[in-house]
Amino acid sequence: MIALHRFNIFLLLAAMLASIPAQAAEVPASKTPTAKADDPPVEIIAKNPAREVGYHVGDVLSRTITLKVNDQYKLLPTSLPIPGNQKRYRNKEQGIEIYASKVSESHENGQNIYTLELSYQVFTSSIVAKPAALPPEFVKFSGDGKLFQVRIPSWNFRISPLAVYGSVNISKDMSPLRGPLLISDHRQRQVLYGAFAIFGLSLLGLLYILGNHAWLPRMGGPFAKAYRKLRKTSHDADGLEAAVNHLHQAFKQSCRQSVFSAEEIIRIKPAFTPLAEDVARFFLLSRAIFFDSSERNIPADPHAWLRQFGRRCRDIERGMK
Repeated sequence: MIALHRFNIFLLLAAMLASIPAQAAEVPASKTPTAKADDPPVEIIAKNPAREVGYHVGDVLSRTITLKVNDQYKLLPTSLPIPGNQKRYRNKEQGIEIYASKVSESHENGQNIYTLELSYQVFTSSIVAKPAALPPEFVKFSGDGKLFQVRIPSWNFRISPLAVYGSVNISKDMSPLRGPLLISDHRQRQVLYGAFAIFGLSLLGLLYILGNHAWLPRMGGPFAKAYRKLRKTSHDADGLEAAVNHLHQAFKQSCRQSVFSAEEIIRIKPAFTPLAEDVARFFLLSRAIFFDSSERNIPADPHAWLRQFGRRCRDIERGMK
């Protein structure tokens, strides 16, 4: 009899345990008044301030809320937060007031995208740090015969006192909400960018002075081309004649006419005045090579002198005196 009684008790307990999941499954899920099961889904993306502590009375906190919903639903403008309203909790003012409210609308991939830019101002203070929150906001959508409400979540932060009373132990005041204390490198970045700019301009100027190709304006003039040819001429008699011819052609193209003396060149091109003696010497060298080999006052190494003279003419052509 005792064994039978124990067996009946075991069966009763097993039946009760088996009925618990069934009873729990019958309990309906709780529904919030702002998110019903048949409401259309609204994607909420909140961009809150970067830090959570260190705010004082008078500070303005801004957050950006992005709402994405199917294009058949529209945001009701009358449901947007109104600037100037102070938020209350249990009929008590929280010291947080809506400072500004702005909304923009766009359409993408079959969705209406609403961007809310909300600013809140702090109107409360305390002798110690106190918790606070940007309150939740409720906005309404309509469309397709429906009217539903969406809750924008709140955001918690801390309000700091304007003055600290008593001594503070820094080692015991390292709140994880404060985040790392960062050092601004704005000035160092400006100095670095300025150094890069000066280096770039210096490199460009060096390229302009020493460059032989027509990469920049006034780099492809007649004397620049003649100087490139002078560097390729041979060191024999034929090369010397070719070098003199290249410079004669450069003077002709630069003056836009045939010239035969230094005075004539300086009259047409006054920029060559600093090279007056060298220009006269060039014509003496030209006369000695082509007409009178007994001409004196010619360079000992005419090939090297012609290349140097061609380079100086190229610099004058580019505006470098």
